[in-house]
Amino acid sequence: MKNLNTPNRPFQVAFLGWLFIVVGTLSSAYHLLRNPFDRWTIPILLVGIIAVVAGVFLLRGARWSRWLLLVWLAAHVVISAFNSLSDAIVHAALLLVIGYFLLGPPTSKYFRRAQTE
Repeated sequence: MKNLNTPNRPFQVAFLGWLFIVVGTLSSAYHLLRNPFDRWTIPILLVGIIAVVAGVFLLRGARWSRWLLLVWLAAHVVISAFNSLSDAIVHAALLLVIGYFLLGPPTSKYFRRAQTE
């Protein structure tokens, strides 16, 4: 039975939580199937696992998971800058948009309430 005092999870939190779970799972599976013996497989799997863990805890209302996802995206901005400027710009735009949704008023209110319960 749902506690009536529990705040409803904002759509942004649910969407982003599931998005990162799916992205982390699919990227890990893709890299394992593509070349499991590549020297970069383990670091790539760790990045995928971080996305899944952060997504799960985002759905559970853990404040720190928002920051983990933003650090994860910021790392992608830096890494993609070594590849191309256009990749870095796309990742930076994603970082700004997702940062707005994770740190904006509706979600901040949700995470404050989730922490007090």
